[in-house]
Amino acid sequence: MSDAEGLMWRMEKDPSLSSNIGTVTILDRAPDFELFRERMLHASLHMPRLRQCVRVAPGNLAPPSWVRDSNFDIDHHVRRVALAKPADERALYDLASVITSDPFDRTRPLWQFTVVEGLKGNRAALIQKLHHTIADGESGVLLSLLYLDFERDALPPPAPTPDEADEAAEAIDRDLETADAVRDLLAGALRVPLGVLGQVKDLLADPAQIPSATTAATNTVRGIATQLGDTDGARSPLWTQRSIRRRFETTSAPFTETRTAAKKLGGTLNTAFMTIATEAASRYHVEFGEPVEALRSSMAISTRTDDSGANAFSLVRMLVPTGEMSIDERFRAIHEATDSAVRASSSASLDKLAALAALLPTSVVTRLARQQAQTIDFATSNVKGAPVPMFVAGAQLIANYPLGPLSGVAFNLTLLSYLGRLDMGINIDAAAVAEPERLRQLVTDAVADFTALAD
Repeated sequence: MSDAEGLMWRMEKDPSLSSNIGTVTILDRAPDFELFRERMLHASLHMPRLRQCVRVAPGNLAPPSWVRDSNFDIDHHVRRVALAKPADERALYDLASVITSDPFDRTRPLWQFTVVEGLKGNRAALIQKLHHTIADGESGVLLSLLYLDFERDALPPPAPTPDEADEAAEAIDRDLETADAVRDLLAGALRVPLGVLGQVKDLLADPAQIPSATTAATNTVRGIATQLGDTDGARSPLWTQRSIRRRFETTSAPFTETRTAAKKLGGTLNTAFMTIATEAASRYHVEFGEPVEALRSSMAISTRTDDSGANAFSLVRMLVPTGEMSIDERFRAIHEATDSAVRASSSASLDKLAALAALLPTSVVTRLARQQAQTIDFATSNVKGAPVPMFVAGAQLIANYPLGPLSGVAFNLTLLSYLGRLDMGINIDAAAVAEPERLRQLVTDAVADFTALAD
């Protein structure tokens, strides 16, 4: 595992810091389950991580590693259930919350896809559940290309022969051996050089040495110290409780109008999305008699390059204005806050923090992670999806709602673009947000007010 993946794996000693991610896909009809099963079996031969499980080093003296699951069983990972008819979206979303929050069996590969039949109107759904160590949002979209089609009646992939399956298993083993050898050879040099990392540890223990340290070590330790030293608590007077009870809500925004409004105001779709989330949070606090001038939010920023692995992102934290102001004023204020936060976080990327955390006991890592989660009110993430119709085993995708990890915050609002829409999934801690349906409606209202600026 990379340091960042190892960090997400170890943090789950605390159940509230689960790294499970998911997608709830609405389909126009039930897919051909046997065909879908074959598609996923085919995908598992082309994406090695789907056939790998995690091996933890004794005493955590080395990062967790990926090993081939010699007992891989596709039927453990691809399942089919039926809701009592006529089931609505609420029944589906409640099932998705249960499935995605349920911990993985850590002796098996960390993914599970469930076909759900019985939705009103002869529709169906697909609940996709992944551990974040397998993929982030962008690599999850790439994974979907292994089992999605561009036409309803696409030809099925050829079934692998026993020899092809054996060859794929051997290739997985070779990839693992190569990855282990490269990791041992470079000793993390691609993330944080060991010399710098050693100085970072010394500087954190004795900050008086900073003036004589190397520039790389000084920049790194200052960035890490800023991140870990940020103990300013979350600002919401309403969202103060945390639990492992979940509620999933969804809404959507029109892609063209949202992007047009953002460009008109001199910003990006990312800023528009954060503005919508912040506007809804502001209105929620006003409506329930606890107006607040600012809340603390985090945003996932992609750091993906051609050489990136399964996860390539960093988290940026910022204060967002929730006082009384027009939505265009809020957009401009958030645009400035985002730029400032991205610049400030550049010397303390997730990989650098994770490299340092790899040297700490798991109990310390979870305590620090919980402490940092307590500084955030809500989280956001934005993932690019397909702009054209997609199909799975004969069924067309109608909507595609992402389900991001909470990791100790009140709610996570994640956006996934699809077919001219921005589908939004709101993963909510039910103890924090007492009226989740009202929060969803306020997000929908904020979308309408923001897109009206495109006119």
